[in-house]
Amino acid sequence: MTQTPRLALTAVALATVMALSACGKQEQPAAPAAADGTTTVKIGFSAPLTGPQAHYGEEYKNGVTLAIEDVNAEQPKLGGQPVKFELVAEDDQADPKTATQIAQKFVDAKVNGIIGHFNSGTAIPASKIYADAGIPGIAMATAPAYTQQGFATAFRSMTSDTQQGGVMGQWVVEKLGKNVVIIDDRTAYGQGLADEFEKSVKAAGGNVLKREFTSDKATDFTAILTTIKGANPDVVFYGGADAQSAPMAKQMKRLGLKAPLVSGEMTKTPTFLQLAGSDAEGTVASLAGLPLDQMPKGKDYETRYKARFNQDVATYSPYGYDATRVLVAAMQKADSADPAKYLPELSKIQHAGVTSSNWAYDSKGDLKDGGITVYKVQNGAWTVVESVGGK
Repeated sequence: MTQTPRLALTAVALATVMALSACGKQEQPAAPAAADGTTTVKIGFSAPLTGPQAHYGEEYKNGVTLAIEDVNAEQPKLGGQPVKFELVAEDDQADPKTATQIAQKFVDAKVNGIIGHFNSGTAIPASKIYADAGIPGIAMATAPAYTQQGFATAFRSMTSDTQQGGVMGQWVVEKLGKNVVIIDDRTAYGQGLADEFEKSVKAAGGNVLKREFTSDKATDFTAILTTIKGANPDVVFYGGADAQSAPMAKQMKRLGLKAPLVSGEMTKTPTFLQLAGSDAEGTVASLAGLPLDQMPKGKDYETRYKARFNQDVATYSPYGYDATRVLVAAMQKADSADPAKYLPELSKIQHAGVTSSNWAYDSKGDLKDGGITVYKVQNGAWTVVESVGGK
């Protein structure tokens, strides 16, 4: 089956839908109606819900759950009939093979849309399966490769690493120093962010002294850091998750490496602070998005989230919430939960949400506008240093 080309969809939406039908893609059947006449619309969700990245997935899932509860409280209708949105959640364990199995499971279950996957390494292979089936998905994945595949069904819920890495490379050279060492965990996310950061550092006149590699399972970085110390860098940049950046921060301090650790949004977490302890001090991290209190509806969301889940917002749940509301809004504009009918509406959506007053996509499925915020650990807490962009 050939994937739907995005440009064809945006240029001639009706012709594309007809082409999909000609290729054998059938209109998504409605779920059986309940006794009260309500039809169920299934939203598939996949993220790591167990293992070392479970804290990311659980918070992400909470945002999606809250959105679905809010939508159902509005007593929605599609095609003049009452509908109830149902979350179908799966644990992909941040594993690409598991993610593709889940993607096929969602296709077989005829879900109406997808929120997820969380990791770029899982979202990229799963997105082909969704594209073949014509099911739209809004992923948290930030690696540029996710939307560079050209699938009309692939959309993001956060700014891509092309934007984030570009901003951070220039910021580091201007604010922290020109001589940089880069480490990444070889995942699609970590490597992608590091690649974009490296390009930006060089474009800003900085020097990449070394490029080192590890894995997303490693916890001992002594050998790499000892080598790096000899290069006397101004900055150590790490592309990867907090399960690695936290012990890395501790080992940097133990070895007397004075350069600050700089990383991305998977380090800007409460878990990093807990794992790194006092050695987290001085760490810098960027986050694709504005601080919660600067988001258009951030303060209200924070209050409602804490009341519902009895915990603070960490990073990802507002984006999961908005992605779900955007997916539903596209269905409502099309007056249908059939993917072939609401996909054209999703591609041209303009939505005022929690994280942005104008959530809209470009022709690739990337967000047209997204803020980047730089944070620093000061007195044991993540503190905003500077925000760039975002509306």
